[in-house]
Amino acid sequence: MEHFYIITNKPKDEQLQITDEVVSFLEEKGKRCTLCVRDKSAEEYRKNTLKARQEIQVPKDVDCILVLGGDGTLLQAAGDTMDLDIPLLGINLGSLGFMAEVEKGNLKQALTALINGDYHVEERMMLDGQLFHEGEKVKEFHALNDIVLTRTGSLKIVSYDIYVNGQFLNSYHADGVIVSTPTGSTGYNMSAGGPLVEPQAKLLLLTPICPHTIGARSIVLSPEDVIEIKVQSSHNGEEQEMEVNFDGSLTRQMCQGDSIKICRSKRVTKFIRLSKVSFLEVLHKKLSE
Repeated sequence: MEHFYIITNKPKDEQLQITDEVVSFLEEKGKRCTLCVRDKSAEEYRKNTLKARQEIQVPKDVDCILVLGGDGTLLQAAGDTMDLDIPLLGINLGSLGFMAEVEKGNLKQALTALINGDYHVEERMMLDGQLFHEGEKVKEFHALNDIVLTRTGSLKIVSYDIYVNGQFLNSYHADGVIVSTPTGSTGYNMSAGGPLVEPQAKLLLLTPICPHTIGARSIVLSPEDVIEIKVQSSHNGEEQEMEVNFDGSLTRQMCQGDSIKICRSKRVTKFIRLSKVSFLEVLHKKLSE
C-alpha cells in the first residue's frame, strides 16, 4: 500500500494530534497521505444527509482509507465511499467501538502491520432499500448497518404489516422496526433487544422497536429473503407518518400507504482486519467495559 486516504472526525481529535501522528508515521515510511478533516459531529452529518457525501473526493490511486473516529464515523465513511471498492480500516477514538478495530494504544503496531501486508480483507454484506409511494418506486438507498422505520411526531405507536417474499408475516403496533445486517447487529438492533451476530454471517435480522404486543421477538431470515414493510392506517383512522433511516444518516419521510422493500445488496463493504482476535473475544471485552 502506497497511498492512504485519511478521514478524521475532528470533534474526537480536536487538535489533530492523533491524525498528525498517523500522517507523520506513514510519510516517514515513504507513503503518501491525503487528508479529509470533518469538522462536524456524526449527529450533524445525519442532519445534512446527502450533502456530506457529495464532499468526499477520494483520489483514484488510493489503496486504503483510514478512518479516525468511532463506529459512527466509520459507518459514514463506508456510505460515502461504497462505490469505490477501497478497503477501510477504523481507528477508534470513541468509546464502544465494534467496527473500528485499532485502538490508540497500539496505533504504530497496527500501521506497521498494515504496511508490511500483515492483514486480510473482510467483505460485509449490505442492504438495499426501495421506497414506494402509490405503488411506484421513488428512491433506492443502501446501508451497511441497518434500515430503520420509526414514528415521527407525537408519542403514538405505528401500525405496519410485514411481508417476506410476498407472503404476509405479521402486523405490528410499535415505535418502529429495524432490519439489520450482521454488522449492524451490535448497533440499534442490540439496543432494541435483538440478537448479536458474528459480522461475517450472511442473514437478515428483523427486530420490532418497543412493540405493543406480548411475545413479539426478533426474527432471523435468510439473506435471499425480501422483506416488505407497509405503513397501515391507525386504529382510530388517523393519518400515520413515519421516517425511514439508512445507517443513521439518510432519512426520508413515509406516510400511510407507503412501503419499503429491503433485500441483500449486491454491494459489499470491505474492512481491513489486522487482528486474529475472534468476534467473541471482542464482544466479551466491549461488554465488560
